[in-house]
Amino acid sequence: MSVRWKLAVSYAGFLMVASVLLLAAVWLFLLRYVPARAIQTMEGFVPGRDDLVRAFGPVVAVVLVFLLAFGLLGGWFLAGRMLVPLDRITEATRKAANGSLSYRIELEGRSDEFRELADSFDAMLARLEALVAEQQRFAANASHELRTPLAITQTMLEVARNDPSHVSPALIERLGAINTRAIDLTEALLVLSRADQRSFAREEVDLSLMAEEAAEMLLPMAERRGITLETSGDLALTAGSRPLLLQATTNLLHNAIVHNLPEGGTASITTTVEDGRASLTVENTGEPLSPSLVATLTEPFQRGTERIRGDHGGVGLGLAIVKSITQAHDGRLTIVARPEGGMRVTVQLPAMPTEAAR
Repeated sequence: MSVRWKLAVSYAGFLMVASVLLLAAVWLFLLRYVPARAIQTMEGFVPGRDDLVRAFGPVVAVVLVFLLAFGLLGGWFLAGRMLVPLDRITEATRKAANGSLSYRIELEGRSDEFRELADSFDAMLARLEALVAEQQRFAANASHELRTPLAITQTMLEVARNDPSHVSPALIERLGAINTRAIDLTEALLVLSRADQRSFAREEVDLSLMAEEAAEMLLPMAERRGITLETSGDLALTAGSRPLLLQATTNLLHNAIVHNLPEGGTASITTTVEDGRASLTVENTGEPLSPSLVATLTEPFQRGTERIRGDHGGVGLGLAIVKSITQAHDGRLTIVARPEGGMRVTVQLPAMPTEAAR
């Protein structure tokens, strides 16, 4: 039986039970004032219980049959009206299963359980559509990024194969650089995938230690570029993956060093705890950035051509990885262009109580 039939039968059954109870109550009430047998009085003839049964029984049967039919028809009609929103949701589900994620239910009427379900389903479809579009765009960009170094490598190998005597150290060095870039890109894609899937164990992590470790790791690069590194801040505990959070911190500080002034620039990293949020902020000097460019920097493979230094273009996944890691830790990433040039990037994560608070 369909849900509509089940509801109609339920309505009819409830109506029958209520009717039987009502008739039974009336019958019992009448029995109190009716003698067991018919009697003849001065006022006239008084029927007995058997007479009432014979007179009342057929009428009761007809009434019950009518109520049963009325209950089924009325229940069928009411159930159909009640299930109209469900039919629209089912149609949206079928279209979504066939790949049409742009369809929306947009259920009208008052706010009830069906309206809430339809609105939630519309929100889910919108989210799925955005995710699918993002994944398709990401796959296309990743394929393009991987194809470029592989195509260059293939061309250089063909040249070397056609003329083995002219294989120079410069060619070998160039092949090594291209291979290193392909490896870096592949590793970055793996980190991004791991963060998106949230397939990591959570432990207590101090963001101030992450900042110090990243600064120590990147200090030689900063010195070669003439960038001054500054670290400061308080104990900032959060729960998450230590390797992923270290990766995010390193990416931010690496970007701050690479995309900086040609000389005499600074890059700072600080940690704070405020209003239940542990924050890590990386700030650097550099060329002024437009708001439209800043809004796109977390997109995969968006390098921001206005801020690329000629000696290091990167793989275009640094801030995308930071954004993914931050979201996987239920945090928030904020990027702001500084008026004097450069930018300020802040990662806010749920804070854990310190030892003193415990």
